[in-house]
Amino acid sequence: MKLLLPIIFAVMTGLFWGTYGPAVGLAREALPGDKSPFKPYLMIGLAYLVWGVIGGAVAMRATGATFTYNGGQATWGFIAGSLGAFGALSLTIAMFSGGMAMPQVVMPIVFGTAVSVSAIVATLTIKNVEVNPMLYVGIVGMAICIVIVAYFTPHPKKHGPPPTPAAQVTTPTTSHQA
Repeated sequence: MKLLLPIIFAVMTGLFWGTYGPAVGLAREALPGDKSPFKPYLMIGLAYLVWGVIGGAVAMRATGATFTYNGGQATWGFIAGSLGAFGALSLTIAMFSGGMAMPQVVMPIVFGTAVSVSAIVATLTIKNVEVNPMLYVGIVGMAICIVIVAYFTPHPKKHGPPPTPAAQVTTPTTSHQA
């Protein structure tokens, strides 16, 4: 069960983050006329604040952790939160900088890159580690998979000018008073 719990939560994280990109796209599309990607981003920040503070406090209380921090915990916690926030900001910009929401292209790039960067950072920061060359094969394989997934995921049709009808038929309207 000890091994199963991290796997369950990792899959849950993948499900949450995998639906994050499309949800950001839907949030932007829900703004009639005003397609600013930063309106949803502001709400994303608010959600991070609410769930991070409340969730963190509840979990700390439930596990008996103290609310006292040392310098490293506070510093690295803030750095990690900042990296997450900057990631969400750059994801928001990436999704909408092409003029339309593109989670089907952006998300495979984001997650494939994240897996590879995480492995490289671990390789560089863990002391006295011997790196198996298969790690690099996996990173190259991940790059190939990113391209395949992004290319073959269904894409929305481009919006062109609406077709013009050959003849427009208008019907007179009548007004009824009650």
